Amino acid sequence: MTKTLILLFHPHFERSRANRALAAAARSMPGTEVVDMQALYPDGQIDTDTEVRQLLSADRIVFQFPVQWYSTPPLLRAWQDAVLTRMFYIHPEAEGARLAGKPLLIAATAGNVPEAYAPQGQNLFPLRELLRPLQATAHRCKLDWAEPFLIYDAHKADEEALQAAGEHYVARLGRLAARAMPASASA
Repeated sequence: MTKTLILLFHPHFERSRANRALAAAARSMPGTEVVDMQALYPDGQIDTDTEVRQLLSADRIVFQFPVQWYSTPPLLRAWQDAVLTRMFYIHPEAEGARLAGKPLLIAATAGNVPEAYAPQGQNLFPLRELLRPLQATAHRCKLDWAEPFLIYDAHKADEEALQAAGEHYVARLGRLAARAMPASASA
């Protein structure tokens, strides 16, 4: 069975209705592992050996997080610095090259409405544009960038909207799982 690895980076997961709904829905999918990174690393001290093993054992990778100040939560940034630096600058052939072709999906929640992420909106830029550094990272790591899964107005979503978001997330994860890796990446 193939594996989808969802690395959930939320500094206050216990208070997040939207990210909890998405994680619960994802856990219902066979072959999907959701890892609460904040619970795993509350002190920010990342075990790079464990993280590298996790990534290399996955067929698909998902970063799930709330957008905070137009960026990722601090732990995701620290994780990138520790894990990806090791994989792609210290051990590029033994580790980094082995990620080539694996799909990467960003699943991000935002507290504002879609209209706020427009040139005339409060946030000036579309949310997809604010995620471009992650797309550049995927490109650098030779990961197969998937169109991001985005939830807007996450703070105000009612139970029905959260249920629908979870169903859409599961469907999206299913489509991600159906994507074939290039033959060279599976070797």
